[in-house]
Amino acid sequence: MVEDGNDAPDFELPGDDGNVLKLSKLKGRRVVLFFYPKDDTSGCTTEARDFTALIDDFKAADTEVIGISPDSVVSHQKFVKKHGLAVRLAADEAKAAATAYGVWVEKSMYGKKYMGVERSTFLIDKKGKVAQSWRKVKVPGHAAEVLAAVKASKG
Repeated sequence: MVEDGNDAPDFELPGDDGNVLKLSKLKGRRVVLFFYPKDDTSGCTTEARDFTALIDDFKAADTEVIGISPDSVVSHQKFVKKHGLAVRLAADEAKAAATAYGVWVEKSMYGKKYMGVERSTFLIDKKGKVAQSWRKVKVPGHAAEVLAAVKASKG
């Protein structure tokens, strides 16, 4: 599991805009990675819209915001278009990034166990280290809390 202060695991994933997103190419900027379970579900839509509403503030703080889920690029493109999202989305269909960050976990619903993404966010500093992490995220107020952490961070 990734801990605060650790090197952020690098990844190379296809983005919703047709470009490949590689974390190591973003060194020198802060990066917010928010892992979410599924496109176009209520909590995930609210989270993506909340980050979108604050995107200009994140950009002003020289911070890239990237949402990652196991959905396909096509699913991401539909999600972005339907909700007017301004955050970049990365398709982690093989769950490689989710596994590397320790967010691909066993979950349980109505007594049934299954594997899925634990909603989590990671603030990566300009040197590629995990400055702060949030696990088992509750959506209301989360994007604003992350923005406050970005503004308070030094790296």
